[in-house]
Amino acid sequence: MSQKKMTAIALAFMSVALFAGCTSMHKSESAGQFVDSSVITSKVKAKLLADDQVQSLPITVKTYKNTVQLSGFVSTPQQKIRAEAIARSVEGVEAVNDALVVKN
Repeated sequence: MSQKKMTAIALAFMSVALFAGCTSMHKSESAGQFVDSSVITSKVKAKLLADDQVQSLPITVKTYKNTVQLSGFVSTPQQKIRAEAIARSVEGVEAVNDALVVKN
């Protein structure tokens, strides 16, 4: 996937996150932290979508105070490892909680 396409996807996710309104996480994070979390979530999602190994998998990404939580299903242990590595590679991510389940 081209850099322009990744940037467009990331901007789309950020727009949705910023204009989606208040969530329960917003009540526990400052406004700045909420925006930072939204940006991190968008970047992780964009990188997952750009990766050939995990792009079509149903992976949910949530971020709270620089900790990313991955949840959903993957087909192989390698996809689980890859998704976590992608999340860790995003600037600003301090920790990743990997709740991905490998389907049998």
